[in-house]
Amino acid sequence: MIFSLRLLALALASTLAAAHAETISGEVVAIAEGDLLTLVDGARRTHEIRLAAIDSPGKTQDFGSQARLSLSALALNQQASADCRRIDRQRRAVCVVVVSGRDLGLEQIRSGMAWWYRDGTAAQTASERAAYEGAEFFARIHRAGLWNSKNPTPPWNWPDGSQRPY
Repeated sequence: MIFSLRLLALALASTLAAAHAETISGEVVAIAEGDLLTLVDGARRTHEIRLAAIDSPGKTQDFGSQARLSLSALALNQQASADCRRIDRQRRAVCVVVVSGRDLGLEQIRSGMAWWYRDGTAAQTASERAAYEGAEFFARIHRAGLWNSKNPTPPWNWPDGSQRPY
């Protein structure tokens, strides 16, 4: 019975998340982490947005500060367009965010400031998946950012288990 209720709740949440698809345009006004930003739209509404299909190091992890600074350099005080495809557990929009024609999640992966989060790929197109996978491969072989560490620990494997992105 409990399993059935959980399954029903998960199905309902997935349906509601899929129904949330929207595009938000505005200015990036804050960067909380290497995969989390705040955007203010034209109506002055604030949107907390998690970048889709990536996971950057958490604040307490190696490269956490660098990942945040990297995203700041790409997006802070810039106009952005967010293609939002779902809502995460913390009620944040999960979006592909573009600034000046550049996909911020892809750029974070390419520079070694985030992992391609394969559990978050269901909403990605085939070309997005290929681009993200290629960017991570490029970062790994060039030992960019966190890949310069001997054994970088992804946030979803962090010891306290609280860093799962979705």
